[in-house]
Amino acid sequence: MPLAMNREVFITCAVTGSGSTQDRSPHVPRSPQQIAENAIAAAKAGAAVVHCHVRDPETGAPSRDPKMFREVTDRIRGANVDVVLNLTAGMGGDIVFGSAEAPLPVNDAGTDMAGATERVAHVAECLPEICTLDCGTMNFAEADYVMTNTPGMLTAMGKMMTDLGVKPEIEAFDTGHLWYAKQLVADGVLEADALVQLCMGVPWGAPNDLNTFMAMVNNVPADWNWSAFSLGRDQMAYVAASVLAGGNVRVGLEDNLMLDRGVLAENWQLVERAKEIIERLGARVIGPEEVRKKLRLTKRAPRG
Repeated sequence: MPLAMNREVFITCAVTGSGSTQDRSPHVPRSPQQIAENAIAAAKAGAAVVHCHVRDPETGAPSRDPKMFREVTDRIRGANVDVVLNLTAGMGGDIVFGSAEAPLPVNDAGTDMAGATERVAHVAECLPEICTLDCGTMNFAEADYVMTNTPGMLTAMGKMMTDLGVKPEIEAFDTGHLWYAKQLVADGVLEADALVQLCMGVPWGAPNDLNTFMAMVNNVPADWNWSAFSLGRDQMAYVAASVLAGGNVRVGLEDNLMLDRGVLAENWQLVERAKEIIERLGARVIGPEEVRKKLRLTKRAPRG
């Protein structure tokens, strides 16, 4: 497929994530206040979308506490800057098995499995414009950890998101995830103009070489919107690659802690760097209202 550069690009900033980065940089936000402040600063720097997880404020461990999601939402919605809110719905699908010789019973300390309604509860309350839908099960970095998203679970969660009027952002870590996402659209679970995030270089999903990246791009239907990111030092290279291949971009401390070699980044700095790359390529960075129009999103206040 010939490349068709995207001339109107939106930036997503993934401000904290759920990985074990909290002790590797003092800039990784932990509390709802810190997460919201990082999201607001990223929006002021040029991010049209902020993607938010929540963490235990004391330990930095990942959490899915609806109260913390609500605080993040209220702080962002109450700020004097507009931004599209994207909340994760990826938590609650974690299995950590026992040893290779005794995989069962599972490791209770690392396992966190919840039903579809519980996994989407904070989305139903906070009503962000976007929430994530990790569109497959995969071995995920650690030796005995499996990120678990079965077809039945994805169908149930996807239908809930669609019924809520919240647009699922399909997180595709490999080509098979795109294959199943197309089936969800064909089944009427997701709307036809789907939104995809291509997640490159996450062990053990799609490696972040350009051949694999273009295989992922070429499997995205022409009428879908998509973004892409890669991890660590390749984050900014994938800003350029995504724009050149026709997509949008994601940066942020969820995926990369460094601004330059030996220089720890803040979220707003990564957004500024991405904005500079996009504009030097001759494209325009679009804002939240244009993103809502492009993706058919509705900004709403939380419930209650």
